[in-house]
Amino acid sequence: MKKKLIAGNWKMNGSLAANERLLRAILAELGQPACQVAVAVPSAYLAQCQALLAGSVIDLAAQDVSAQEGGAFTGEISAVMLKDFAVRYAIVGHSERRQYHGESDETVALKAQRALSSGITPIVCVGETLAEREAGRTDEVVKRQLAAVIHANGHCVSEIVVAYEPVWAIGTGKTASPEQAQQVHAVLRAQLKAASSSADRIKLLYGGSMNATNAASLLAQPDIDGGLIGGAALKAPDFLTIIATAA
Repeated sequence: MKKKLIAGNWKMNGSLAANERLLRAILAELGQPACQVAVAVPSAYLAQCQALLAGSVIDLAAQDVSAQEGGAFTGEISAVMLKDFAVRYAIVGHSERRQYHGESDETVALKAQRALSSGITPIVCVGETLAEREAGRTDEVVKRQLAAVIHANGHCVSEIVVAYEPVWAIGTGKTASPEQAQQVHAVLRAQLKAASSSADRIKLLYGGSMNATNAASLLAQPDIDGGLIGGAALKAPDFLTIIATAA
């Protein structure tokens, strides 16, 4: 059975002092977890966090990666640059990037491709808005978003991680019920199985306000292989509780 993955997404939070306090608190209690653990930190802190996590069981992740390989793209950070900091994962297509930065399915697919070409595992985010869910379009939306990544990456799709993050449950305190989350994960699993003979190795994470209270019920679902954790990842006790739940 594949290990679950608990990945913390710090979003635009942190400071040199706060980052050190948080990571030292987590590492002091973590031991040898039964799951894989990663933290996605703001790019400004990659070097600091690389040093703090050196030799630990926590992998470093980036919150985004450029769709460009390099060149005159001010402010962008390429996959090759991320690799210099021993980044293992890169989040692509987070709903905040899609919503606030206008990222299309095609852009997300290209970002996943850039990450894969540099040996970085993309955590591909898919999810529907509240309006799309209420219109009965959830399956259509998430399948369209994932299809773009499958089409652009071919057989390499077996190397990605997928995170289902219902937009209406991000930063709102709302969360999909375990049954709602499982239903969408099952749809995504079937889509991946149709695209790859190695689909069973692909981890499917739930990313809509998973916290220390609801993690156990969500992680008990058959097609939920971990979590992409937002606010709870900034609190060492909560993050550790979720990790302990993901045995």
